[in-house]
Amino acid sequence: MKIAITAAAAVLLAGPAMAQAASPETFVLPGATPAPDCGNLYGLAGRAFCVSAPLAGIGPLADAYIADLRTRGWIPAGGEDNRVVFVRRRDAGGCDGLQMQAFYDTSRPAGPEAVGYLGFGPIPGDVCADPAAPAATPAPAQ
Repeated sequence: MKIAITAAAAVLLAGPAMAQAASPETFVLPGATPAPDCGNLYGLAGRAFCVSAPLAGIGPLADAYIADLRTRGWIPAGGEDNRVVFVRRRDAGGCDGLQMQAFYDTSRPAGPEAVGYLGFGPIPGDVCADPAAPAATPAPAQ
């Protein structure tokens, strides 16, 4: 997993931690350290659930979280180098959305021992809802 900050971190501002994936107390995997302040970066403190690890270990840690989320019913549905979007079907229909974002403090040197972060946040609404159908265009008069 390539580690570089992207503007997608702003999407994590959508709401509080983990969107029904698990409570933060049970969601810290081995190799991760809870980071409730999210490194004081990008205004994520209190708006996302974050963990930290040395930057050299963020890729493998992200892979471990992806595997763990799969066991919880979350399916990776998209993303890019630094972000993974997950969906999970709701029992009553529709889907919940969750994203994991990798980031670090770009104002500091990015060596292997620098601190990297994984932030988790819900995607509001029903991510599987059909978009509104476009209004039908009337046929031209003949």
